[in-house]
Amino acid sequence: MGVLCRNVCCLVLLAVWASGQARAESLRCNGEIVSEGDSRLSVLRRCGQPALKDSQCAPVYVAGRLQPLPDHIAARVAPCVPIEDWLYERGPGFLTATVRFRAGVVQTVLYGQERP
Repeated sequence: MGVLCRNVCCLVLLAVWASGQARAESLRCNGEIVSEGDSRLSVLRRCGQPALKDSQCAPVYVAGRLQPLPDHIAARVAPCVPIEDWLYERGPGFLTATVRFRAGVVQTVLYGQERP
């Protein structure tokens, strides 16, 4: 019973995770679409300069571990993954759009006050 319960729990968690991942947003700029997988250059070409930019370095995690790599190991391998958030003001009557880049590629597009 224990193994069956663990397998069912894993399947439920996987389904919940996958449903959250399936929500992909896109952004329309000047008649063109920006979506996951686009580069910074293509977003800049389609949408122009953002109103605000923010950047940070996300810690690197090893598959199968919930903790980031220790600093003395991470510094040699890959100290962090660059993350950038670009905020676009879309005008009156439209929600702001935040485009999040991970390693130079669009990871998510969020609208309004949602946090990336």
